[in-house]
Amino acid sequence: MSKGAKSQKAILTLVLLIALASMFAIPLVWTVLTSMKSAQEFAKEPERFIPRHFVFDNFSKAWNALPFPIFVRNTVVIAVLGTFGQVLSSSLVAYGFSRFRFKGRNTLFGILLATMMLPSQITMIPVFLIWRDLGAIDTFIPLIAPSFFGSAFSVFLVRQFLLGIPTELDEAATIDGAGYLRIWWSVLLPNSGVVLATVGVFAFFANWDAFEGPLIYLNSPDHYTLSVGLRMFQDTDGSTAFEQVMAASLIHILPTIVIFFCAQRYFLKGIATTGLGGR
Repeated sequence: MSKGAKSQKAILTLVLLIALASMFAIPLVWTVLTSMKSAQEFAKEPERFIPRHFVFDNFSKAWNALPFPIFVRNTVVIAVLGTFGQVLSSSLVAYGFSRFRFKGRNTLFGILLATMMLPSQITMIPVFLIWRDLGAIDTFIPLIAPSFFGSAFSVFLVRQFLLGIPTELDEAATIDGAGYLRIWWSVLLPNSGVVLATVGVFAFFANWDAFEGPLIYLNSPDHYTLSVGLRMFQDTDGSTAFEQVMAASLIHILPTIVIFFCAQRYFLKGIATTGLGGR
């Protein structure tokens, strides 16, 4: 392929990527611009993309309209503890699948991966009944405890990464007198920062944006998360202050955007390197 053809292909690829990125960015841009409209303008011209007059007090109105500090606190507690539990449990399970050889290991791992094909709607009612019988309804326990039992996708990511770490490191630590947990903690985890950051980002996003679980298990407004709290903007008569909803939505997604850009390098590297190993 000539140099000119390569340049044309690169330009075409860049134009295509910009077009696709613009399509995905349109909803976010619309949300930002709508949050800066006045209630009168939105009611009169809801289809107008760019506001005639920018209004910035929708954010303060949305923050004060509902007990947002309580919602933020609850969401942070669930997201942080859920992320910690996901990273801890997934790394332990992945350590077992990647380093220990035992009868039926591949079969168990296949069953674990098969659980990803099971829709959550199938287990929703049985799991709810279990938590109800345990007296955990309207608490954070049903939303946090499952994270400490790992997830199939996270275990898969970490296991594939650990398979790429030489076993000679384990053997050297064993010679120095390290046990299995010490090898996991002092040898494998320090060398798995990239994939653990990837799992952490996925887990944080899932817990921060979760709606179905909090909606099912949380009954008291003092326990609501941000996702459930946004639903309270709809009045009993069916009317909704959409400009405040958009402002509140931006407040909701802001932490995820910040975390993604801060962890972007580790996140993309973890996705790119996961799966290189395999035995």
